[in-house]
Amino acid sequence: MASVPSDVEPLPTAIKILVAGGFGAGKTTLVGAVSEIRPLRTEETITEESVGIDDLSGVERKETTTVAMDFGRITINSELVLYLFGTPGQDRFWFVWDELALGAVGAVVLADTRRLPGCFPSIDYFERRGTPFIVAVNCFDGADRHDPDEVRAALDLDPVVPVVLCDARVRESSKEVLITLVEHVVNSTPAYA
Repeated sequence: MASVPSDVEPLPTAIKILVAGGFGAGKTTLVGAVSEIRPLRTEETITEESVGIDDLSGVERKETTTVAMDFGRITINSELVLYLFGTPGQDRFWFVWDELALGAVGAVVLADTRRLPGCFPSIDYFERRGTPFIVAVNCFDGADRHDPDEVRAALDLDPVVPVVLCDARVRESSKEVLITLVEHVVNSTPAYA
């Protein structure tokens, strides 16, 4: 029987996390802000063909959109590495969600309170699959601030689903979102508890 030298550190546990939410909620921004590697992005320019298909109200200056996924990685500590998969926000790209969700232990649903209905499909998706998730309210400049309990009530969330405020542009804020998700997964999944 082969043995492993005692000075070799074990490999960290790798966890797959989805970052979901409505169109323009900040998913690509959050993955990019927190990733320790250059994130993979599948961004394409929004063209005139999307007029009448994509609702740009509230995000009129948005020029690109994710058409497949975003990918990033963050090492939390020597024992834990998170692989982040940002989902596309428009319904027409949802065919990739089932593939992206394979093996994911949890999800962040990024919410924009200016366009709150945009996160309902993500919430419904994770509730149907039984995937632990949290809601992270991306606090956009100029948007009204809402208490997490107000957002919870507006989204009709189960009381055990954490709702946190964040700024997806800020690494530490985004990191706190991911830590909250990991803690929620550990506390709500029998395999981890």
